[in-house]
Amino acid sequence: MLILITFFAYFFCLLAFSRWTARRATNETFYRGNRRSPWYMVAFGMVGASISGITFVSVPGMVMKTDMTYVQTCLGFIVGYFLVAFLLLPVYYRLNLTTIYSYLQGRLGQHSYKTGSWFFLLSKMTGAAVRFYVVCIILQRFVFGPYGIPFAATVVGMVCLIWLYTRRGGIKTLVWTDSFQTVCMFTALLLIIYKVIGALDLSVGEAFTAVANHEHSRMFVMDDWMSKQNFWKQFLSGIFITIVMTGLDQDMMQKNLTCKTLREAQKDMCTYGFAFVPANMLFMALGILLVMLFQQQGMALPTKGDDLLPMFVESQISQSSLIPVLFTIGIVAASFSSADSALTAMTTSYCVDIRERQGDERLRKRVHILMAVVFAVLILMVDAVNSTSVIDAIYILCSYTYGPLLGLFAYGLLTKRRVNDRWVPYIAVASPVICFVLDKIVASTTRYQFGYELLMLNGLLTFFGLWLSARRG
Repeated sequence: MLILITFFAYFFCLLAFSRWTARRATNETFYRGNRRSPWYMVAFGMVGASISGITFVSVPGMVMKTDMTYVQTCLGFIVGYFLVAFLLLPVYYRLNLTTIYSYLQGRLGQHSYKTGSWFFLLSKMTGAAVRFYVVCIILQRFVFGPYGIPFAATVVGMVCLIWLYTRRGGIKTLVWTDSFQTVCMFTALLLIIYKVIGALDLSVGEAFTAVANHEHSRMFVMDDWMSKQNFWKQFLSGIFITIVMTGLDQDMMQKNLTCKTLREAQKDMCTYGFAFVPANMLFMALGILLVMLFQQQGMALPTKGDDLLPMFVESQISQSSLIPVLFTIGIVAASFSSADSALTAMTTSYCVDIRERQGDERLRKRVHILMAVVFAVLILMVDAVNSTSVIDAIYILCSYTYGPLLGLFAYGLLTKRRVNDRWVPYIAVASPVICFVLDKIVASTTRYQFGYELLMLNGLLTFFGLWLSARRG
């Protein structure tokens, strides 16, 4: 009951933010926040928005298999955010864009524009649905299941709540709710860490030393070039992941484009870029502390890293109500702050890019409802299949669909050549297929394993495909 009361109190806070920010809201408010967002609010909120509910659960468990090597990727994120801030943002602000894919229309053509928009919608809808499905499963397990509430009702109810507080203010509302949710998420994380340290009977200083000296505290892999955790693979991948999944993603860029000026947008992006390393190190430190606690209490470690934090929470239900409440707040804050922006960005892209009716308020309201319905249906379809292999396949699909976006924008920004616009959709589909085949051949014939660098290869193939089409065109 305490968890439920906390959950609904949290939601009513979001609803209060929505009512406050959505007064006299128009399409300009929904899509661009009237370009009046304070940069420091955007920066703070983006830290939470960039950390999904899966991150909240998965990153602590990553240390069991890969130690703290995820730091290498986070360092690449910093460089990536600077590149986005000083290479992409100036273009978006100079052209006064509502959606970033409008750039492709003027630079490469109508088919390129539609291709980029559809690739974004496909990857964002499927990826966001799977991420939110995992969160709904956890909330069903800890919050709603014990009351006999069906999983379908949990999914529909959660999506309805997100739709309810985003339907009027859109991106303007999210700038403020993301900041609130970031506060809630990190407060919950720090208090959980504090409780784990207390259970280990350590002081904060002793806990810091114990984490630093633990066998899973290794951060850098410089020697093994075949390993997915090699420093240069992780670092370079972190750079390109940020460029593609932030700089070329309407979901992540829409909030940055609400700042008053380009300079403020650049300050906000560089600020939260630096914040990513300490934020993720907190999650990884929690993972090591949980491993120590499991070993101290003689508990078997889970076979899957994603189960590490949930197993700890489950073990605390009979002893303390605080840990489950904190866990619920943290995971709801992390999941809502990523799902609400995804829903808003998909509505924006469909209305502005696909239908090209930016000023139609009735269309925007109908599309926002439609996106929420499709979102809920996709989550329930994933649950009906109930197969880990299918979920993994969807994630692989999402990772492949960002490659053509990288190739399209790189070609447009780095060359002055035109393209044969009619061939662009075929090139964008062929590149991920070729990458998939190469990945299977290399894995079966050599010891080398592709990691995140597959994204770079995908973008490179798209780039050269566009180059060849320009010659023929």
